[in-house]
This record gives sequence, structure tokens and C-alpha cells, in this order.
Amino acid sequence: MHSNKIEHYKQALKLSDFQREVLVGTLLGDGCLETQNQGRTYRLKIEHSLSQKEYVDWKYKIFKNLVLSELRIRKFKAYGVERKNYCFSTLSIGALRFYAHQFYENKRKIVPKLINRMLTPLALAVWFMDDGSIKSDQHRALVIHAQSFAKDDLERIIQVLKRKFNISAVLRKRKDGSGYVIYLLSETIKNFIDLTEPYILPSMKYKLGNTIA
Repeated sequence: MHSNKIEHYKQALKLSDFQREVLVGTLLGDGCLETQNQGRTYRLKIEHSLSQKEYVDWKYKIFKNLVLSELRIRKFKAYGVERKNYCFSTLSIGALRFYAHQFYENKRKIVPKLINRMLTPLALAVWFMDDGSIKSDQHRALVIHAQSFAKDDLERIIQVLKRKFNISAVLRKRKDGSGYVIYLLSETIKNFIDLTEPYILPSMKYKLGNTIA
């Protein structure tokens, strides 16, 4: 596609409601928005372990109309071990600017003040698929690893979970001191499962552990 056609194509791009919900969950999770022109447009970058290929493929299909490049494998070393991530980036478009303004402040990721309106069962499921897990095989509590957010931000989202979905959660500091983890308490775990399980991919249901047994 020639550059002029690409620019016209980018300017015409709008997000569907489904894309918006997945985007919110992705930005609460591992996704990030990047700009190369002082904030006029942004691109969404998605990257997960190659073991989560099906999940990345699912996101790629959802955002396919925003993407011109192919999915790729990124090799890197961590602690001397070679690892592989699976990733893609969207075009840099103005339609993502609103979400950059909501989710970033001084280049730091934040929980939007509008999160009460933005958080839906689908968005919550995507966030859990990104950053959630079972606490342990002996517990029915689920956790969301949210160390990239400040404590005040996480307290805001815990209030939304309770008020909007009747899901009880508490914050616990990580043992290594690198931020906080959200504990979804067993007393309302059924509410969380009922809301999110219909959207959780088969390959990601291991994160729910024995809560759906």
C-alpha cells in the first residue's frame, strides 16, 4: 500500500465497541501504547510468551484491520536463557489517542479515572488472561499481578470491582517489594467466574485453576 493510501486509511480507522473493550483489558494488562510524533497518533504493541500463541493470534484477529505487518517472534535472553515472545504492533493512528490520555500520565501507566465506565466483563477477562493466575493449587483465590500501577490506582479499581460487579478484592504487597497484587477473594469468586469465563480462551483457562471445577 502506497504511503498516501496508508495515511488516508489510517485517518479513516475507528475502533469497534468490541475492540475498545479488548483494548481496555489489554492496557490494564501487558499491552502498551507508543507514540513517535509527540502524541498526535499512537500504536498498540502486544507481546506475550510464545507459549501463549493462541492468545496473541486471537488479539491479532481482533485488531487485524489496524495492522499491516505480520506477527513475529522476538528472541531475547533473560538470566542467560534464550526466550521467545510472540508479538505485533498496530498502525499508529489517532483513534488510540483517547486511550493514551486515559492510561498514561507523565509517561507512566495509570488506571483511568473513567474506569468505572470502561471496565466491562470482556475487558476484565482480557486483563485476567494477561496478568491473572490462581493463587495456588490449595486456594480458590485468584490473583492479578498489577505491579505496574500505583497503590491509589489499584484501590480505585478494587472499589469499581465491588460496586459494579460485586467482586471482593484486596491489595497485597509483593514479597520482593515491587508493587502490589490484587487478590480476588474466594467469597465472591463465583461472581468473577460467571462474568469472565465465557470470554476466556480454552488455552488460558488453566489460569482459573480449580475455581471452575
